[in-house]
Amino acid sequence: MKSADQMDSEEPGGVRMTAQHPHENEPYWRSSISRVDPEKVFIRGYDLEDLIGGVSFTSASFLLIRGRLPSPRESRVLDAVLTAVLDYALEKPGTAAARYVVSANPSMVAGLAAATMAVGKYTLATEDTARFIVAAHADFLESGEALETFAANLAESMAARKERIPGLGHPVFKKVDPRAAILRETAVREGLWNGPALLYEAIHRAFTARPGKADIPINDVGAMAAVLVALGFTPEESTGLAVISTLPGVVAHISEELAHGKPLRIIPGESVAYDVEAGKDFKADWKEAGWTPAS
Repeated sequence: MKSADQMDSEEPGGVRMTAQHPHENEPYWRSSISRVDPEKVFIRGYDLEDLIGGVSFTSASFLLIRGRLPSPRESRVLDAVLTAVLDYALEKPGTAAARYVVSANPSMVAGLAAATMAVGKYTLATEDTARFIVAAHADFLESGEALETFAANLAESMAARKERIPGLGHPVFKKVDPRAAILRETAVREGLWNGPALLYEAIHRAFTARPGKADIPINDVGAMAAVLVALGFTPEESTGLAVISTLPGVVAHISEELAHGKPLRIIPGESVAYDVEAGKDFKADWKEAGWTPAS
């Protein structure tokens, strides 16, 4: 059987033609992030030696991801994001996962990997909220409606479809998540609480105006998403930055576990209800299932 390439490269008369691949001379990879020369490393075109000690880790992260140097206000706001969720004790699934893994495999890298793998839809990941904010703002600009009207209509339609507004609610904080509040204050002070963030707030106001919803705050993930969208990061990049922000706390927990933790942690028996019947007759049930009894 001829391959697709062979069929594409033959004329009806059977004459073999040279296959044309428009990208055959293209490099396998292209990257504009960094370059390594025999004596230099360049980060987005800048000599790394100028960056070391010359810019903060926050500003360097902005440069790497956005591809340009941040303004002072952008750096201050991103720095606030990167300190907003440093740690959340043992109530964060990723931290607990890291400590469990390290108790069995005493490795900093294994623990960091476990904590990172725990990031997702229900904890820390900002991308769903960021996508919602970006999409809602685009729809708002096309709608021609007033801000509050659009927000009320969107909240109403989502409630009718039983769709969750991402970035709202917290198991502990009511009305206000203090971390979200200070992130907002910082962004407002630096002039970076912009149109998409204002719309998100309006949607939250419309949502909390509904019966039984008054205590539900914009949570830390919601505020981080709004701020990172304002800074120009993509939804996926926002989750990456959220992960980076929590890693110092994870490192501290892993270090504590390595130094003082219990080898091979298990879930305490008193914390589990085992619905397992004891004393079943294996031979009788095996025979009833159609098998010949074992000799």
